[in-house]
Amino acid sequence: MIEYRDNLSDIEPSMLTGFFVGWPNPPSPETHLRILKGSYAVSLAIDTASNRVAGFISAHSDGVLSAYIPLLEVLPEYRGRGIGKELVCRLLDRLSDFYMVDLTCDSDLQPFYEKLGMTRMTSMVRRNFEMQKGKK
Repeated sequence: MIEYRDNLSDIEPSMLTGFFVGWPNPPSPETHLRILKGSYAVSLAIDTASNRVAGFISAHSDGVLSAYIPLLEVLPEYRGRGIGKELVCRLLDRLSDFYMVDLTCDSDLQPFYEKLGMTRMTSMVRRNFEMQKGKK
């Protein structure tokens, strides 16, 4: 059974294994928890049977006008169950008072976000791949 939670109470690094699939330098579970704790808002999908985080989404914000969604991930074995959609919808609902909520994604993911009411735009990014693990 999946339980959705909008807080990090009782979340331990051991519950955050298996994320960042395909990243050459993935953050450790400890760094992942620090990332979530530093976020403006988070939503988690918890597998209550295994006490494991099955998916997460986070947002950063100025708290006034804008928010940015940098991360959404569902563990491979939990995909196809609507968890990603639920996480996005929960977070967008929490951010509904902001003028803008932005995210950047690969073009193959754009249809997923369009179905959830988001609009394609053009963006620019800069990536420092050596820092994927996070600052020490």
